Amino acid sequence: MASEIRTVKLPSGVRVPALGLGTWKMGESRSRRADEVAALRLGVELGMTLIDTAEMYASGGAEEVVREAIAGRRDEIFLVSKVLPSNASRRGVAQAVEASLKRLRTDRLDLYLLHWRGSVPLAETVDAFETAKRQGKILRWGVSNFDADDMAELASLDGGDAVETNQVLYNLDSRGVDFDLLPAAAKGGVPLMAYSPVGQGGLTSDRRLEKVAARHGASKAQVALAWTLREPHVISIPKATRLEHVRDNRAALDLTLAAEDLAELDAAFPPPRRKRPLEMI
Repeated sequence: MASEIRTVKLPSGVRVPALGLGTWKMGESRSRRADEVAALRLGVELGMTLIDTAEMYASGGAEEVVREAIAGRRDEIFLVSKVLPSNASRRGVAQAVEASLKRLRTDRLDLYLLHWRGSVPLAETVDAFETAKRQGKILRWGVSNFDADDMAELASLDGGDAVETNQVLYNLDSRGVDFDLLPAAAKGGVPLMAYSPVGQGGLTSDRRLEKVAARHGASKAQVALAWTLREPHVISIPKATRLEHVRDNRAALDLTLAAEDLAELDAAFPPPRRKRPLEMI
């Protein structure tokens, strides 16, 4: 029997599932809509009640898929969306929040992220987020694709300490954040949210994972996902559109990698020995 889903504590004190549901590339095809909705619904049934989406994904189409998947269950969901940097001004955030709420058919977002940094001053975006919070349209805010210097700048701003998470690319093939961002997250209590934790599917067939997978009777994807979940300050948000993949992802949370496994993975996917530029996709 599957264990209860472990949770991660955000700075505001709320606890969210360590394993959630990503929606990148959902909503791009009407022919796949039913499968996408079914996958999200199954994920929620299995306890993966954090759903991450963005206004950018399929130009709002992913948010519409999420709307259908969570219909009648909104209060069970920790709903995350993201604003494009081009919409990160005071006026732009206000309009973007309203548009996302309309597509999602909800009155609030549990967490709202700046998708990546653009030309709008960070202080203005923070002010816009705080305004939306006071209005009750977003309950919390965070950032995405922020490097260590970006996070330091954010922390220096008035209100910048209200940041709840930093969503970044993190997987065995892209582990530069292990050098500085992850230790800072552990120290400062601002967890990382790992997108593409199985490398856009590339790690699912990577032979370097075969021995560890065989040792546990698991798939390579489960090993890759369990590796991100080994950290208590990481929330992992894989995307799956097939029901069997949703179930496999859920099972990864019950896979505990031993010291031998982690050493083998470090040898195959060496950890960073110096600062690396933050990777994005």
